[in-house]
Amino acid sequence: QVQLVESGGGLVQPGESLRLSCAFSGRSISLYVLGWFRQAPGKEREFVASMRGNARNYSDSVKGRFSIPRDNGRNTVFLQMNSLKPEDTAVYYCAARFFQSESYSIWGQGTQVTVSS
Repeated sequence: QVQLVESGGGLVQPGESLRLSCAFSGRSISLYVLGWFRQAPGKEREFVASMRGNARNYSDSVKGRFSIPRDNGRNTVFLQMNSLKPEDTAVYYCAARFFQSESYSIWGQGTQVTVSS
């Protein structure tokens, strides 16, 4: 059974950086697409970024500021967030879908990111 455990949220000032972690366990990570989503208060959950192997996809709102490094030895993926803006404030979720599936079925618990001066 695949499990995802997130960590790393917090309060930062505009322009600063933050790194979120998502530890993957239960099956071979190579069979899954790992995604990051976020949900701000009063808004719907939105796609942020995804990865499988060396492939990466980013939403337009974070392209050039966010990246997804990976620690292969620990089956952990990260969301490296640079040049943070107040509009990046949200609960961030790590998610996984089997590579042949169209929908994400496994979700982490979420972690709060607040960008404020």
